[in-house]
Amino acid sequence: MKRFKSAKSAQRFLSTQSAIYNTFNVQRHLISRGTLRQFRSEAMRTWNLVTTAA
Repeated sequence: MKRFKSAKSAQRFLSTQSAIYNTFNVQRHLISRGTLRQFRSEAMRTWNLVTTAA
């Protein structure tokens, strides 16, 4: 809980951060480079859609 004022604020941050991390984290060694590029571009499209809607 370093730098968090409460457990509730830490949990709120971690739940948001994990959703973002899971969107962009891909086990690169398991897929081809072309597939990775496709996943990354789709993740960026999703990210841009979500951040512009907020």
